Amino acid sequence: MSLIAGSYERFIWGFKLKPLNHSNSDHQTLTLTPLFSYPSHLSSITTVAAAGPAAASGGYDDTIQLYDLYTSSSLGSLHDHSASITSLSFFSPPHLSFPRNLISAAGDGSVCIYDADPFVLLKTLRPHKKAINDLSVHPSGKLALTVGHDECLAMINLVRGRRSFFCKMGREASLVKFDSGGDKFYMAMEEKISVHEAEDAKIVCELDNQKRVLCAASGESGLLFAGGEDRKITAWDTNSGKVAYCIEDAHSARVKGIVVLTRNAGAVADDDPYLVASASSDGVIRVWDVRMTIKEKPNPLAEVNTKSRITSLAGSSLKSSRQLRIGQDVSKDAATEKS
Repeated sequence: MSLIAGSYERFIWGFKLKPLNHSNSDHQTLTLTPLFSYPSHLSSITTVAAAGPAAASGGYDDTIQLYDLYTSSSLGSLHDHSASITSLSFFSPPHLSFPRNLISAAGDGSVCIYDADPFVLLKTLRPHKKAINDLSVHPSGKLALTVGHDECLAMINLVRGRRSFFCKMGREASLVKFDSGGDKFYMAMEEKISVHEAEDAKIVCELDNQKRVLCAASGESGLLFAGGEDRKITAWDTNSGKVAYCIEDAHSARVKGIVVLTRNAGAVADDDPYLVASASSDGVIRVWDVRMTIKEKPNPLAEVNTKSRITSLAGSSLKSSRQLRIGQDVSKDAATEKS
């Protein structure tokens, strides 16, 4: 399992989560071992994504940088956007350890759909008139949701490469996330989180986080992990609309990224399904065993200080040794026909 973090200082950080065995006891802890770190962008990194051996980062320099986690190397960059990259998401079919597509969103309201084998542009569309704040791909890979500065929610048909639904919400949402099963999706508006049925967007419940939500990740059994300006990690039970448990003072500054390290996040079958990673603008990345919250205030199982202002966090497994490539001689017309 690996964690990828982007920072305000242009650095990309890669870490591998490994078990640390103690020779004189049966107790096992975890450690975050560095994979790489270097200034990959010309300006601040805004978003990161990872799946299998592939990782990507987007920044204010309007570019997407690609990485091979298996070899800890840079693959190059994509330059199909003309505005800052605001959100990235891989789609990986459940039976594959290698991503099939990369979807990106930008500050001019555009979305790019890429094939991930090799990385070539399939389609560019503009579902919003203003900047897109976030996007989320359905587990089926057939559609995606986006929210933007125009206070609108859009649905994209990824098979046909066009917008299929658009509605005005009256408030600007900063986050949108599908749950792990794709039956529900969540939107964050300042300190409020709304839970919706994926089929008809009907509101199931609303969650009051009291302070602004900056990141969220879907867990198992209807759990939603949220973090933000309150410096804690809150696990919401979206079935009841109540707090399941909470890690108070998880960080000394605002929480900017949360990753649920389970099979749904690309982990191998025997990985521990109770691990959650968090990153803060204080530069610290921590890994937690959420079962400890039931008995006492948990201590992180692993921790690393990047000494930078972290802006985003993503997680992936390292199961595949398949070689990653960026397409060189594929025309845009041919790539569009492939979609």
